[in-house]
Amino acid sequence: MKKLFAEFFGTFWLVFGGCGSALFAAGYPDLGIGFAGVSLAFGLTVLTMAYAMAHISGGHFNPAVSFGLWAGGRFSTKELLPYIASQCVGAIAAAGTLYFIWSGKTGNVIDNTKAGAFASNGYGAFSPDGYAIEAAFFAEFILTMFFLIIILGATDKFANGKFAGLAIGLALTLIHLISIPITNTSVNPARSLSQALFVQGEALQQVWLFWVAPIGGAIFGGIIYKSLLQKNDD
Repeated sequence: MKKLFAEFFGTFWLVFGGCGSALFAAGYPDLGIGFAGVSLAFGLTVLTMAYAMAHISGGHFNPAVSFGLWAGGRFSTKELLPYIASQCVGAIAAAGTLYFIWSGKTGNVIDNTKAGAFASNGYGAFSPDGYAIEAAFFAEFILTMFFLIIILGATDKFANGKFAGLAIGLALTLIHLISIPITNTSVNPARSLSQALFVQGEALQQVWLFWVAPIGGAIFGGIIYKSLLQKNDD
């Protein structure tokens, strides 16, 4: 149970910190943090929780990461679904908390006809810069694949584990710097689902892509690392 609570709190913090920065601070008049600030916020959530929770649960905070670690031989099949459930509940709880705070300002109403509403992900007309479904899918796939390669490499028993959280947090920052204009950046199905549930409409209809592409990319990344990059004891 401690592992599942750690995944709950870690995923809550990721969604609350990352999506919260996008909702409250990104576009603040004159002093807004912009894309770079939101990217850093997502990276910092993972970095801080990696050091706080990784020794308890491994610090996944993302269903795609759990699948990728499973494909890479670092995670057991029996723990996969409980971890994913905890991550999704944590993400939804964070989105609910964000909505409660965000709706406390007059005029804050979710417009689900606009791209990026309530920090949601999307493609086509719901991509921040109008990227088609094929581009969105490939971006989410390839970025999650590299994210898993970085995670597996940074946490390898032959690596310097003291810096793993830093490498992973900076990787997520870079991923967001690349892809916020494309899909508003997911690489995390729980993060996408939590926001889409509050937006409804097209955001919820498109959320399938932000499960299939990141999980597919993560599994591929796990297989690549295990098959081609992992150092053997001999």
